[in-house]
Amino acid sequence: MIEAMDGFDRLPDSLILLIFNSISDIKTLIRCRSVSKRFNSLVPQTESLSLKVDCVISAESDSDSLFTLFKSLLKSIHDLFKPDPKPTARNQTQNSPARILSQFDRIRDLQIELPAGDLKLEKGAVIKWRAEFGKSLKSCVILGFRRVANPDGNSADEEIDFTGGLKTRVVWAISALIAASARHYLLNDVVKEHREMERLVLVDREGEGTVAMEKEGLRECREAARGGQWEEDGGRTVVPCVRMRMRHEQRVQLKDGVWMEGVTLVVVRPCSGGGDGEDAELALGAFGGGIYGEAVQVLLKNKSYLLEMNSF
Repeated sequence: MIEAMDGFDRLPDSLILLIFNSISDIKTLIRCRSVSKRFNSLVPQTESLSLKVDCVISAESDSDSLFTLFKSLLKSIHDLFKPDPKPTARNQTQNSPARILSQFDRIRDLQIELPAGDLKLEKGAVIKWRAEFGKSLKSCVILGFRRVANPDGNSADEEIDFTGGLKTRVVWAISALIAASARHYLLNDVVKEHREMERLVLVDREGEGTVAMEKEGLRECREAARGGQWEEDGGRTVVPCVRMRMRHEQRVQLKDGVWMEGVTLVVVRPCSGGGDGEDAELALGAFGGGIYGEAVQVLLKNKSYLLEMNSF
């Protein structure tokens, strides 16, 4: 009697790898390695991966300092890419995030998800941002607003009297840039270790901010790291001299009747960057559709104000 061939044995390696790339979740792929010797040899060749970070180290103090918040939030993520010089038994276990990443040899597309955003804002304030990096900041689009109300005019949160005007909006922009540069700095080692990577995205579960690096930006990072030209300060990448094109609207009415209050759109680029047309293109592509994309379209019709900021 001839033993029936297993269905997966008939599938070529290329098709199985296509399935693994569609799965992408690292925890699931690690489990797949135990299915068979063939799977065990193919999983490390997966090119598209998604890594979810489940826990964050608590802050060591109750300080409201933005830097303290970033340090406590990102300390645990740093271990993903830079293991301690003297490894302990705990971080040498099979489930260590650093070791999990080291099991993959051909990473081309990697997405890392943090459990929370970086910014500590006043109640009712929301900030969304997306930053593109090479060896330093290429662009950052920031959308901030203070509350969203339904068509009946009832706010989801208690209405609060906010003050500060332009000062508050500039603080929002600087806070987002600090968060973006801190996230970028933590990607240094993983970029160097995975030379075939063509896309790297760092997001958070709350949908607050995104750091994105494409093929050219990753190449820049590797060259800067190799030549000792990666500029960092206090655990984050230095933000170059930038110009901020800012638009503001006290109230934005959206198509479904929902409205936002105190809406601000800021497009940040290095001082040597392009003009208003390129800024608009960046803004439109930053947040996709939905209420955020619609709000961006409304604000782009408004007059813009240009600010410049030195490197920090």
